[in-house]
Amino acid sequence: MPNDDVLALVDEGGRVVEWTRPAEELFGWSAEQAVGRSVTALLREPATDGEQRRERLPDTSAIQVKPMLHGTSVLWQVRAAEGTAPGRNTPEHKVSGWDVPGQVLSILEAVFAHSPVGLLVLDDRLRVVRTSSAAGGLCDTSAGQAGHLAGRHFTEACAFEDAQEEAVVARRVLGSGKPEVNRTVRVLRAPGGPRSRTASVSYFRLADSHGDAIGVVVAYMVDVSERENAQHRLALLEAVRTRVGHRLNVMHVCQELVEAVMPAFADVADVEVIEDVVRGEDPPPSPVQPDLPLRRAAFRGDIGSHPAAVVRPLPAGTPFSHVLSDLRPRLIPLEKNSSWQAADPERADIIERSGAHSLIVAPLAMHGQTLGVVSFYRGRQQDPFEQDDITVACAVCAHAALCINNARLFMREWMIASTVQRRLLPQHPAAQATVEIAPLHHADPQGGSAWFDTIALPGARTALIVGNVAGQGIAAAVTMGLLRTALHTLAALDLEPDELLARLSDTAARLVAARASLPPTDPLNREPLTAGCIIAIYDPVDLTCTIARSGLPEPIVILPDGTPADLSVPPGPPLAEADNAPFPATTVSISEGTTLAMGTATLADQLLAPSGPLRPLLHRTPATPLPHIRDTLADALTHNHPTGETLLLLARTKALPADQVLTCDLPADPEAAPIARAATRRQLDAWKVDGETAFTTELIVSEFVGNAVRYGTPPLRLRLLHHQKLTCEVTDTAASAPQVKHARTIDETGRGLHIVATLADQWGTRYQPQRKTVWAEQPTGASAAPP
Repeated sequence: MPNDDVLALVDEGGRVVEWTRPAEELFGWSAEQAVGRSVTALLREPATDGEQRRERLPDTSAIQVKPMLHGTSVLWQVRAAEGTAPGRNTPEHKVSGWDVPGQVLSILEAVFAHSPVGLLVLDDRLRVVRTSSAAGGLCDTSAGQAGHLAGRHFTEACAFEDAQEEAVVARRVLGSGKPEVNRTVRVLRAPGGPRSRTASVSYFRLADSHGDAIGVVVAYMVDVSERENAQHRLALLEAVRTRVGHRLNVMHVCQELVEAVMPAFADVADVEVIEDVVRGEDPPPSPVQPDLPLRRAAFRGDIGSHPAAVVRPLPAGTPFSHVLSDLRPRLIPLEKNSSWQAADPERADIIERSGAHSLIVAPLAMHGQTLGVVSFYRGRQQDPFEQDDITVACAVCAHAALCINNARLFMREWMIASTVQRRLLPQHPAAQATVEIAPLHHADPQGGSAWFDTIALPGARTALIVGNVAGQGIAAAVTMGLLRTALHTLAALDLEPDELLARLSDTAARLVAARASLPPTDPLNREPLTAGCIIAIYDPVDLTCTIARSGLPEPIVILPDGTPADLSVPPGPPLAEADNAPFPATTVSISEGTTLAMGTATLADQLLAPSGPLRPLLHRTPATPLPHIRDTLADALTHNHPTGETLLLLARTKALPADQVLTCDLPADPEAAPIARAATRRQLDAWKVDGETAFTTELIVSEFVGNAVRYGTPPLRLRLLHHQKLTCEVTDTAASAPQVKHARTIDETGRGLHIVATLADQWGTRYQPQRKTVWAEQPTGASAAPP
């Protein structure tokens, strides 16, 4: 040995092959006693000087042990640390009675022989220098014993799936000195084998006394596949619990399921749900009928074109039909040309295109009721399913079944509520000759109860209404229907918008009181009632619009030149919260061709506000059709995804032609009746109204004018309208209203209004600021269309 610091050489079997004079002086054995013997055996014997060795931890700084290649063999070079060689510095080579070099060798020998952790010692070129007895789990030992690996590059000796990546890690540790601990690495069970396992691998740098890198130690747990699989299964279940069930729609929940399990658990996932469940109906008990139709609710897998979302019964004699029948999961190794694949060619095509080698079919069920089945396929990129995976699949499907059932219950209530709301909304709004309307309604998937109405009023006027009830479900839809019905009844009283809202608010307050009287266990008892409404009454003769609002945003108008403008309509409190506060009404002049836009609160920021992003879409030319404006806004709202139910009513105004209106001022004396009758007769002749209707109209006009002269206050005015109906109106400034009296046989008065009520279709009194109008309507009776 050219270096005086070298004490001995030990082969990889632990036997001394060379023993130097310094070693004799340091350890007390002669070369004849040491060479050829096991280091472990030497440590068990006393030295020649008779000193018995005691077991204590040594001072490892006294020696250095370094591997070296000798041909194809590995030798361990035992050297004295600098300054500790005999005769060079201090002669002390023991610490507290421990023989340091021998104890270290003993420890190394025990570690490599008995450690359950696999060890590889690599030199600075990443060649194998020494392997432990547990190295067989990672190293290629097909050629013989692990000792034959000496000198081979460790990426060739070890069965890594990605050997080059591990070589990069080992070089990084060798260069930086920073260890890599507990790396999860995939290794082949056998070189080229079909099944892989998971190992936990750590890398540590070896350095000499000067701190220079001399190699790397690779320590690894041979197989932690079960631990990793358990962690993956827990992570999968957590992902399913976290990601599945956020949306209350059966199809959406199924889509969440396939997204949560892919690709961590399967290469292909297919969810099929019984068609009745998709529609919100009760699931059938198990066992189900063999011809029960199922819908493919979700599918995910990289197989090219996906199968269609068809509705069909499961073919008999397949694992899917068996699972649907007994609700027991099945693990099925897939083989070509199996009999059940011939009975189900669609699934056979999925298996062929995905390269699947194993399949788990698990039921979607709750409390013995069947919801559907889920199929999990694994292909070329994953290991086959194991028995433990069936437990995972069942847990996944149990959570998914709970979420699907919740979505089914919600969908059933939502469908009922939507049906109620749809039936309560005007199916075919009555066409008004003086107003063109275009409603826009975007239903909220979570439900809602917004409505609109157009109600024809006496005097060719039209009431335009938008309302909304906050909340979801059947209760909100029913409340909307009650308020809408009450509003129709109130509109027949010919009230102004502010009076209509006041009476409607009283109705809502009664509904709130009715909810409060319900038992505390009733959910409706704790649900607040929040509603809003906006009413605009358009007069095509005076070209005015009277507007009042309660809890809804301010409407806007699109002027005849196509530019939008705001209306200063004071806000009113929400319905049922007025506490006798007034609902202020505003009357504005409306030019012919003006478009009025009224909507729910969801449009306040996007469209109705001056700075709303959709406001520019209202800039249109006068010739732009109203449906075109509506469709443009509908597309924009779809892209902007408004939250909540959205309802917008667009109404474009028209004026009643002047030749369909007669206005006549009357004196406040007995001459008023003859003047009114003569004017009426002339106008009816011009309108070609037949004789019977003309006679009835003259009688009604005479009675109204006579009452106004006797009980009213001047000025008096007569107005005839020949629109969809023939309307007679007499206006004065008195506050008193005419009343129908049942005259006795001997009475000479009191029969006039009774006769009017008998002859007219309907009649009534309308109060306006500083005046009242008594009106009556009857069929036109025209022999030709009005000019």
